[in-house]
Amino acid sequence: MMTLEFAVAAALFAGVLCYAVFGGADFGSGFHDLTAGGSRRGAEVRTLIDQSIGPVWEANHVWLIYVLVMWWTGFPESFAAAMTTLYVPLLLALVGIVLRGASFAFRKYSETLAQARLFGVVFATSSVLAPFFLGTIAGSLASGRVPAGGYGDAWSSWIAPTPLLTGAISVGTCAFLAGSFLTADAARRGQRALAERMRRRSIVVGAATGLVVFAGLIPIEHDAPTLWEGLIGRAAPVIALSAIGGAATLVLLWRRRFGLARVTAVVAVAAVMAGWGIGQYPWVLVDQVTIAETAGARATLQGLLVAVGLAGVIVGPALGYLLYLTQTPQWSDQGAEGAERVHWSARMSD
Repeated sequence: MMTLEFAVAAALFAGVLCYAVFGGADFGSGFHDLTAGGSRRGAEVRTLIDQSIGPVWEANHVWLIYVLVMWWTGFPESFAAAMTTLYVPLLLALVGIVLRGASFAFRKYSETLAQARLFGVVFATSSVLAPFFLGTIAGSLASGRVPAGGYGDAWSSWIAPTPLLTGAISVGTCAFLAGSFLTADAARRGQRALAERMRRRSIVVGAATGLVVFAGLIPIEHDAPTLWEGLIGRAAPVIALSAIGGAATLVLLWRRRFGLARVTAVVAVAAVMAGWGIGQYPWVLVDQVTIAETAGARATLQGLLVAVGLAGVIVGPALGYLLYLTQTPQWSDQGAEGAERVHWSARMSD
C-alpha cells in the first residue's frame, strides 16, 4: 500500500534519478574535456562539448534544486542531520558546481590562450570533483554514517570505503554516460573521425566503470551490511538490469549503433541509481531513520505532491522541448557550421 510518505519519497528519488542522468551526462563531459589533450589535439573534442552541453548545462541543475527542496521540506529532520554531518563534501560539491559554471562561461570569452587554458582546467577539474563529492554524500547516507541527531564526525562520515567508492562510481558513470552522448552527437553532426575517437574512449571508460561498480560490491558487504542485504535481495533484479544495460552499451558502441547506445547507457546508469534506492529502502539514513519516522507534517507532504504535479505540468514540457530541440537536424546543422570554424584554443595557439 502506498502511503503519503512513500509517495513523497518516490517523487524525491525521481528527482535524484533525473539529476543522475541529465546532470551526470553534463558533469561527465568535463572528464572528456580534461583528458582531451593539448590545445590543438583537444580542440575538436572541446568544441563538441561546448555545442552539446551549452544549451542545457544550466537547466540540468533544476533537478538538484528540486531534490534539496523536496528533502528539506518533506523530511526535515534527516535533512538537518545530513547537513550538519556532511557539510564538508556538500560545500566542496557546491563550490565545484559554481566554479564549473563560471569557468565554462568565461572560457568562451578569454582574450588569451593562457586564460582559456586556466578556465578550461577549472571547468574540467570541477566537473570531476563535483560528482565525486556528491557520490560520497550518497555513500555516507547508505552506509549508516549519518546519526539521526546530526552533528556526526565531519571527516570520518565520508572518508570511508563505501562513500569513497560511491564517489568514484559517480565519476565513472558520469563519464560513461557523457561519452555515449557525445559520440552520438558527433555522429549525428557527420563528424565521423571524432565519433570514432569518442567511441573508443567511451568503451574504455565504460568497461573500467563496470569493473569498479561490481568490484565495489565486495567492500560494501563488510562496510555497509544493511545496504548489501538490500542490493543482493530486493534490488538484485535492478542491479542485473544495470549490468545488462552497460554490456549492451559497450556492444552497441563497438558496432557503431550510437543512437541505441545512448538509450542503453541511460538505462544502465538509471538502474544503478534505482538499485541503490531500492537497496536502501525503507531507510533515509540507513540504520538510523526510516522514511515514515522522518517525514514532515501531513499537510506539508500533501502540499509537496501538489507542487510536484504543477511542476510536472509547467516545467516538464519546457525541459522536454529544450532537449528535443537539441536533437533536431536544424540544431545539429548549426553546430556543424560552428565546428567548421577554428576553435578558440587552436586559433589562439597560432
